[in-house]
Amino acid sequence: MTATSIDAARAQTLLREKFGFATFRPGQEAVIAQLLAGHSALAVFPTGSGKSLCYQLPALLLEGLTVVVSPLIALMKDQVDFLLAHGISAARLDSSVSREVFDEIQSALRTRSLKLLYVAPERFANERFLAQLKTLRIDLLVIDEAHCISEWGHNFRPDYLKLARYAQELKVGRVLTLTATATPAVAQDICRAFAIAPEAHVHTGFYRPNLFLRVTACASQERLGVLIGRLKSRPVGPTIVYVTLQKSAETVAAALAAAGFTAEAYHAGMEAEVREAVQNRFMASDRAIVVATIAFGMGIDKANIRAVYHYNLPKSVENYAQEIGRAGRDGAPSHCEILAAAEDLTVLENFTYGDTPTAEALRDFLKELLANRTAGEVFDISSYELSGRHDIRQLVVSTALTYLELDGLIAATAPFYTTYQWKFLRAPAEILARFDAERRAFLERLFGLAKVGRVWNSVVLADAVTALGGDRERVVKALTFLEEKGDLELQVAGVRQGYRVVRVPEDLAAVWHELRRRFAVRESSDIARVAAVAALVGGEGCLVRRLLAYFGEEHGRDCGHCGLCAGDARAVLERATGGLSISAGELRTLRSEHSRALGGARQLARFLCGIASPALSTAKLTRHPRFGAAGEVPFAEVMAATKVALA
Repeated sequence: MTATSIDAARAQTLLREKFGFATFRPGQEAVIAQLLAGHSALAVFPTGSGKSLCYQLPALLLEGLTVVVSPLIALMKDQVDFLLAHGISAARLDSSVSREVFDEIQSALRTRSLKLLYVAPERFANERFLAQLKTLRIDLLVIDEAHCISEWGHNFRPDYLKLARYAQELKVGRVLTLTATATPAVAQDICRAFAIAPEAHVHTGFYRPNLFLRVTACASQERLGVLIGRLKSRPVGPTIVYVTLQKSAETVAAALAAAGFTAEAYHAGMEAEVREAVQNRFMASDRAIVVATIAFGMGIDKANIRAVYHYNLPKSVENYAQEIGRAGRDGAPSHCEILAAAEDLTVLENFTYGDTPTAEALRDFLKELLANRTAGEVFDISSYELSGRHDIRQLVVSTALTYLELDGLIAATAPFYTTYQWKFLRAPAEILARFDAERRAFLERLFGLAKVGRVWNSVVLADAVTALGGDRERVVKALTFLEEKGDLELQVAGVRQGYRVVRVPEDLAAVWHELRRRFAVRESSDIARVAAVAALVGGEGCLVRRLLAYFGEEHGRDCGHCGLCAGDARAVLERATGGLSISAGELRTLRSEHSRALGGARQLARFLCGIASPALSTAKLTRHPRFGAAGEVPFAEVMAATKVALA
């Protein structure tokens, strides 16, 4: 018997005895076979089709550690809870774990008793974490939501770009990349980054015969009535209604509740405890409706979702495929409908235009970061502060920093916090009495440096370190020790990321031009993605067939069961046209009154289209009566008009 057949037999046994399944789902066995043969792989499986088993099972057959990179804390928690319930040693390292749990994880890593470790991609920005991983045998690196690697994917995340380099540095045995949505171009990017052979790219197909897909064109003011009518006409069942804006989630949920439905809002602006309670009620109900932004649904394992409505157009075709994939996982018929209004196209485009920094902002950002630095110099930044100073959104700041890292100009060292806060759980005198004279004096001085609030005491760590003799590590260790002993509750704030200058650029202007080019290409790519949504919802012919074609699948025939196949008319989206309702004189006055926030044509265009930016928020211009005055006019038209007005 060959080693391959032995591994296959052991995999079958584990599938049955550890995970409780009699057979593999489509694609799982092929992916697992590639990993056990020592090859890296890409698994493109629809939402809810069992991607996690593709690494959980091999992790038990491989000798070393399996590291799983996931962007979602809630998803990591669910996965770890599942594994622990099945007697599998697993843990997650994220910002929510306590010091006690953190220490337990470190101990398990040292003793090699941990099989799976879940981390967020941002964790790799910590040099100490990377140094620790280099001491371990990592047999498998798993990258969930792998489409985030591709700059041209629908959900690009800067930290994902560096994962291929980390895999090489850590001498990882093999890499498994997972995604539910990858176009051929994105899949090619992923395979190129991790040297995945064509035969190790396993794609099970997106076709779901139990989903009825429909597009209904309607004016924005008609949508709520159409939605209520649909919900009343269909059998009751768990339903998700996706919206673009947090405010829409609140207003639509309230309207549905007033109409007699069990409906609640869910969005990232809500407290974590409230979101969790909404999700738990939805999971336990057979009739609940959640009106949500795209924050809802990742990792939701509810098989009987009967309907998914897009109250607003989906952000991308990839998002649409992922979101409708949450319906009908039990195989029963389920309804998926887009209520398409042309105005949404402008909103989607404006999200993209808000991310592109001005040329001047990028120039000043680079000057602050790299001018007058020397090779080997260590510095630290706050992305929040950089964002505010240069009127560049924080995610875009992170993207720019990642580009500079990948170009070999800077290297991340470690994040640290500027402010420590504590709440005494025991009287200070009782705490101090336990220590010898030298330690007691040190703690007395530390406590005395704190700004005392009604509940919390706080110190700016750099100031405390200077006052106490320049030993940062001792201050942090002292506070951490007191927290571990139950003397106080500790909180940290003001995160800063450390960097080291690797190479001083010979021509900073050339770096600037390259950054501008990259962001311009990204903007064009994202606008093309909005155009793809418009083409999908407004196109002719079988909707399912066109959706599959977007992902490189040729279905070979019309589905026979989507709205268009059933006789619906093609949805026609026609955007209203109209010039600016603001004069050139008023634009020039606005610019002179708010030169920092509205100094250029792009900044003015963002203001008129209602696109927030750090500078607009700081200047409180998002409350200005003219903010969003041209919110329904395409950004390109507004930008052209502002350029003419300011010429």
